[in-house]
Amino acid sequence: MRRETQNLLLLLLGGALLKIALGGSYLRYVKPSLFPWLLLSGLVMVGLAAFAIIRDIRASGAAHHDHGSRSPWLLLLPVFAIFLVAPPALGSDSVTRDRVAAPQAPKESLFPELPPDRAPLLSTSEFITRVVWDDSGALDGRAIRLQGFVVHPTPETTQLARMRITCCAADAAPVKIDLAGAPGATELPADTWIEVTARLRPGTATEANDYVPTVDVLDLRTIPAPQDTYEY
Repeated sequence: MRRETQNLLLLLLGGALLKIALGGSYLRYVKPSLFPWLLLSGLVMVGLAAFAIIRDIRASGAAHHDHGSRSPWLLLLPVFAIFLVAPPALGSDSVTRDRVAAPQAPKESLFPELPPDRAPLLSTSEFITRVVWDDSGALDGRAIRLQGFVVHPTPETTQLARMRITCCAADAAPVKIDLAGAPGATELPADTWIEVTARLRPGTATEANDYVPTVDVLDLRTIPAPQDTYEY
């Protein structure tokens, strides 16, 4: 690969990192805590590329490198794709194509008391972890609020789901909750973001159904999609 190609590729890769980091779309790829590292990596790459370009301009009188293969330019295609096409956050399609095991937590773990609100807002991950591992019955008969996007595993059923990631979108796994008694929910388009107030049906999350609990919906409303659609 010619030096000019190397410098251009490094500059574009660094610029792509800065674009997704500063533009906020990095949340579609990695968790928020990695933002400083993305920003630093982009700045370092752009700085190194600029230094190399300036050095080569000053040394323009040096011997010219032989022309190499044109194939290195193909390496630029993924970079251009980042600039031109931003993939959407993982949604209902990823849920219907995947199966998820029970949230991993030690059985002896202790859960803090639920907030005293009439219907406290819980993340779907916390809710399902409590459903599977908390034997105290704290959720029985308790109204809670959940937020997520709509999934239709069948035309007659509706689920509320979130994508949970540990590091980046590559390890994303769906967290799903079956919605019962929600008139009109089946007519909502997939990936519509909703907030539900609901009560757990005890005993509905089992190994046979991949630990997907059922809730009786008391209230349902559509909401805007959050900037960060993932849970951690």
